[in-house]
Amino acid sequence: MVAIAALLAPAAALAGPVEAPGPAQMSAMISKGDTAWMLVSTALVLMMAIPGVALFYGGLVRAKNMLSVLMQVFMIVGVAAIIWVCWGYSLAFTGGSPVIGGLSKAFLAGVGPGSAAPTFSNNVYIPELAYVAFQMTFACITPTLIVGGFAERVKFTPLMLFVVAWLTIVYVPIAHMVWYWAGPDMLPRAPGDAGLLFQLGALDFAGGTVVHINAGIAGFVGCLIIGKRRGYLRDPMPPHSLVMTLIGAALLWVGWFGFNAGSNLEANGLAALAFVNTFVAAAAAAVSWALLDQWVHGKPSLLGAVSGAVAGLVAITPAAGFAGPMGAVVMGLIVSPLCFYFVTVVKNRWRYDDTLDVFGVHCVGGIFGALATAVVAAPALGGQGVIDYLRFPAAPAESYSILAQLARQAVAVAITLVWSGGVSTALFLALNATLGLRPDADIETEGLDINEHGERAYNY
Repeated sequence: MVAIAALLAPAAALAGPVEAPGPAQMSAMISKGDTAWMLVSTALVLMMAIPGVALFYGGLVRAKNMLSVLMQVFMIVGVAAIIWVCWGYSLAFTGGSPVIGGLSKAFLAGVGPGSAAPTFSNNVYIPELAYVAFQMTFACITPTLIVGGFAERVKFTPLMLFVVAWLTIVYVPIAHMVWYWAGPDMLPRAPGDAGLLFQLGALDFAGGTVVHINAGIAGFVGCLIIGKRRGYLRDPMPPHSLVMTLIGAALLWVGWFGFNAGSNLEANGLAALAFVNTFVAAAAAAVSWALLDQWVHGKPSLLGAVSGAVAGLVAITPAAGFAGPMGAVVMGLIVSPLCFYFVTVVKNRWRYDDTLDVFGVHCVGGIFGALATAVVAAPALGGQGVIDYLRFPAAPAESYSILAQLARQAVAVAITLVWSGGVSTALFLALNATLGLRPDADIETEGLDINEHGERAYNY
């Protein structure tokens, strides 16, 4: 995915400025190997949403709400895909301003089998439709994560309307600010054509800000506005099927290789690094959380292990192509205690009902990952450093300062929290005042499956 330094493989830098290639030249520069990797990665990321998130979340709710979660996730993917090809892709990945793109590619105008999208190396391209599809899966999975903040107590139709507005007003501008740039071969012609946070130098290899912090804070404000589940902290509300949750978590872990390693856009050594980092960060975080469970509760739990694995995947996402493998392990070991504290201590102390811990895992883990990226990317600590992609030809930054990079990361985190949190609050309040977000008490008590959809996940 386009991150300011999402590719630290040395670009095939040219000796000096040249005329940008035309469409025919771009098509001739398309690599079949890179194209194949991107198509596989796209399918892997789609698998993360359906069935991954659907089963992971579905297993964690009560049986009477299992089908409602499956339906919400499934239809969010459908709605997001339509929005993406109609206007989302154009607004996110065309020039216009540092904050938002334009509508020159609305309804995929001019995008076809013969058009190409740049990677991070000079004279290396992939089919633009492959890039559209890959980015579309990120737009599809991000709003599905929001559901975890208020699962079991939200009406279906207002939720779908929220997704339409949120993707357009929140997701698309953040994606543009973090990931958009014109590509290396366009720099001689358009040196400033890049998103605000890309120009700033904020690092986000595969979606720490765009996906996890963005969705995590939206889910948090949603859970506060909608309110607690009836009987919360009074009635038992255990997950109805941890088997389903494990299956979903396993699908997420496998799909995350496409999520992170695919974000390199090229099938090369940096993609392999992101692949390994993704693997070991999740493993370290799963072990770390299980050890915490053993220490605090006397027993290692499956729920804790899978929560740790997801926290590790969230944390490594912005750093996947910047950290060395040992840095990824350290991030995994640290993020679990942090998320564990938020989902056990902070949540109980503040008494908010974040049903599936989207804030405690995705937002908190995403913030940690975004900030820690500044540390693990340092060459002195085994990281890859950064490439200055807004200089032609692209070249390694002359020096690396952890503090300077940390400041850039903090700005990106703050902008994401303020924009997503503020706009999401406005959207939830508007929908709550008009259509109402929450079902009636008797419907919520009986369950959303039969009342919202006329079906049950299980027939007894």
